[in-house]
Amino acid sequence: MTDWISAPAGPLRGELRVPGDKSISHRAIMLAALAAGTTRIKGFLEGEDTIATARAFAGMGVRIEALQSSERIVHGVGLYGLHEPDAAVDCGNAGTGLRLLAGLLAGQQFDSTLTGDESLSRRPMRRVIDPLARMGAKIYAREGGLPPLQICGKRTLCGIDYALPVASAQVKSAILLAGLYARGETFVHEPHPTRDYTERMLSAFGWPMEFGAGWAKLSGGHRMRATDIVVPADFSSAAFFLVAATVVPDSELLLRDVGVNPRRTGLLHVLRAMGADIRATNARESGGEPVADLIVRHAPLHGIDVPIEHVADMIDEFPILFIAAAAAQGSTRVLGAAELRVKESDRIAVMAQGLRALGIDVAETPDGAVIEGGELTRAEVDSAGDHRCAMSFAVAGVIARGPVRIRDCANVATSFPGFVELANTCGFGLDLA
Repeated sequence: MTDWISAPAGPLRGELRVPGDKSISHRAIMLAALAAGTTRIKGFLEGEDTIATARAFAGMGVRIEALQSSERIVHGVGLYGLHEPDAAVDCGNAGTGLRLLAGLLAGQQFDSTLTGDESLSRRPMRRVIDPLARMGAKIYAREGGLPPLQICGKRTLCGIDYALPVASAQVKSAILLAGLYARGETFVHEPHPTRDYTERMLSAFGWPMEFGAGWAKLSGGHRMRATDIVVPADFSSAAFFLVAATVVPDSELLLRDVGVNPRRTGLLHVLRAMGADIRATNARESGGEPVADLIVRHAPLHGIDVPIEHVADMIDEFPILFIAAAAAQGSTRVLGAAELRVKESDRIAVMAQGLRALGIDVAETPDGAVIEGGELTRAEVDSAGDHRCAMSFAVAGVIARGPVRIRDCANVATSFPGFVELANTCGFGLDLA
């Protein structure tokens, strides 16, 4: 295991570009593989999760070239051109990769097995398996719907009209990808709008799509055409620096080329409601996705009740929000985030336990927490192998009264390779233990 020491830091300064968006990188590889022709992907995230997805498609007969870092050239094989893999498809730590592949592979003419690391093997997949079964898929899992998933090929899929019981972009995307192979129309409704990366990218590859806030619809029987993709900088990765510069006095950072898809940036609204000084400039589009440069300056924060309408748009950012709440004056209340219990870790429990060790009062609820802002002390905390929790505790260390030791940080490489080096270029005091 890899441990970090995060030491108190002075002002954070500089101009950064964080790695490419993980969610978009996954989808770019998948759709490029199924398109007719050659797609060039720029800004591809060189993380373990996304590399696992590229490796999965290479194992199914797709030629993928990596001529230089953060670029891929994908020679698409068309919707029905994948070959049966020689072994189980290893998704590593990638819940996105496994769930989306479950939908995509449900429509193939061959059997397949999806597996992952120890963490991924504890994540429930019933919410994906059940709607896919309604479409005609046959998928076997361990008790409780846990991976590995054994997917039977040569099934006839039919489109469904499905209302998601819990808002999830991954589940929605799995159903839509299965819908590419289904007879008739697939219509997905959400209780709250989630990120629409799959819908936007399907449209960019030429698949007829209809979608809006909280719904998406497509029909089978079409084809995709290759198109070049530029992956914006990952908002979830930028979020650690947005909070760090906000809570460290006299800080100012410029974050370049950040993806600001409105279904992804709930944290921006919440931080601004808490008093943060974050300004978006140079707004533009890149590959169908909205992009901007973000300027963040130190500002005192105050606790709030996090508006429920922003929860689905910031589900990956809650660990770092917990740190912002710990640095704020007063109480911050989070509700409606039960999804956090079944991410790479139980993120509510992991963050609550770590913050208590740092001297912060936290009361857990089944779907959130109440965090009372205060002064952070030196301590040892356990990230439970969760990359987002590890990086969040690294931010806590820069404002604590003494060094913070963070245990089990190796999985940061799944989403943010080079985090330690980049953080230290702008003023963090972060080192390997």
